Amino acid sequence: MKIFKSIKQFIIKYKHSVILSYFFIYMTWFTYLERTVTTNFHTVYSKLDDLIPFNEVFIIPYFLWFLYIFVTVTYFLFTSKSDYYKLCANLFIGMTICLTIYTIWPNGQHLRVDLNSLGRSNIFITMLSKIYSIDTPTNVFPSIHVFNSVSAFIAINKSERLHKIKWLQWSAFLLTVLICMSTVFLKQHSVMDVMGALVLNIIMYVIVYVPTWNKATQRTQELTNIN
Repeated sequence: MKIFKSIKQFIIKYKHSVILSYFFIYMTWFTYLERTVTTNFHTVYSKLDDLIPFNEVFIIPYFLWFLYIFVTVTYFLFTSKSDYYKLCANLFIGMTICLTIYTIWPNGQHLRVDLNSLGRSNIFITMLSKIYSIDTPTNVFPSIHVFNSVSAFIAINKSERLHKIKWLQWSAFLLTVLICMSTVFLKQHSVMDVMGALVLNIIMYVIVYVPTWNKATQRTQELTNIN
């Protein structure tokens, strides 16, 4: 009975975690698009893509993306409800916009390299081949990988608890940059996909964070005037 009581208290305390159920909607929608958008799609390409060399080592930050997003969301879930809500709003609205774009404007790329013709074999290429086999080169603009990474960094940067921890801020920034780079060096995305995600990040930042920032600034000015 004590265990059930503890579980009940946990659920009550962290009932805001229920919004994470959005991932079921996201995965269902995304999986449907992956299975239906296969050959008939608009090609996303930039001449800059040809100037970026393939480098399989970037599979490391590419995979770290999963841990990065999970740890960031989990941290704010348990430490700051306001930061958690902002992060989730940023992620979920942005991801929904991405899925809507994929649905209305099916897109993909033809940038992937033939791993068998590289003349080399290592653990990084093996890992990437697994990604290639389960992740189609479609539904790429904007890049959700890039969008989520930048969203996570914004949440970390705007957190009152974390903002003053310089090593963490720089580490999160570096990881975010490496993840964004990994998408193009692994030929998973075009430069255009990255740019599209960054533009979406700017839009979502204005929607989610600017109103709160303005309100906080106004409150600070009011307190200053009173003093």
